[in-house]
This record gives sequence, C-alpha cells and structure tokens, in this order.
Amino acid sequence: MKKLSQRVVKLLSKKSLKISFAESCTGGLLSSSIASISGSSKVFTLGLITYSNQAKINILNVPKRIIIKHGAVSYETCLSMVKNLHKISKTNISVSVTGIAGPKGGTKQKPVGLVYIGIKKGKKLIIKKNLFKNKNRNSIQKSTVIQAHKMILNIA
Repeated sequence: MKKLSQRVVKLLSKKSLKISFAESCTGGLLSSSIASISGSSKVFTLGLITYSNQAKINILNVPKRIIIKHGAVSYETCLSMVKNLHKISKTNISVSVTGIAGPKGGTKQKPVGLVYIGIKKGKKLIIKKNLFKNKNRNSIQKSTVIQAHKMILNIA
C-alpha cells in the first residue's frame, strides 16, 4: 500500500494537483496513507471522516432524503459526498468512500465488503461499486484504500 501511496503523491506533485477525501468506512486510513508520505503537504488539502449519517448530512450536505431512501452505503450517497466535497475543498481531485467494513452490519442487499468509491476531477466523475470478498474489517479497509489509489492514478 505504501508504494501506491508514494506513486499517488509523486504523480499529483508532478502535475501540481491538490486532493481531498471524505471517508466513512475507512475511518481516515485513506487520508493517513497519503499524509504518511513525505511531500504530501504539496498535494493533500483536506480529509474528512464523516462516519455517521449526521456528519454526512451536516458537514458534506448530503440530503437527508438520499440517506433515508438509499442508505448511507449507496451510489447516491457516495455521489453526493464526492460532489459536495469538491465544492467545499476546491481541490482538483476529490474522493469519497462509503461502505460496510464489517464484520457486522451487512444485509443480503448490502453485504459486508460492499464499498462505493467516488472520484471527481473537473467534469470527470466516477462512482465505483466494489464488493470485497474478504470479510475481515482491516482487509476491507485496506482493499478500499488500494482501490481508491488506483482510481486516483487513473484519473490524474
């Protein structure tokens, strides 16, 4: 994971791009993976951990009706998180993460390991639905960070 983080910081630095994160199920692991790299201060602007629904509503301005209708772990919530983060942070690239890291909390419709990652750069916007098979909490969180890094490298 560290090598990927280094690649992200190096690429963003080279292109003079700024990045921000809004995390839920990763609890700051994504922000930490970037902040732990020397030189990250040139590219890393903002990291929000909006773990609760209330935080998503109050800080990221996710409409309450979206969370009620679709749930915190949904395409719609992830989309709202990344769009609003982009407005708040004014960074070149914004990334949002919402999911179920487990080991509890999953349902048949939304199993443990379901994670949505949103990324926005200018007019480009991608929301990726992931279903990580390993039901271990740490593994799901790390897999999410790795997937987010790959998406950042692709869009930058």
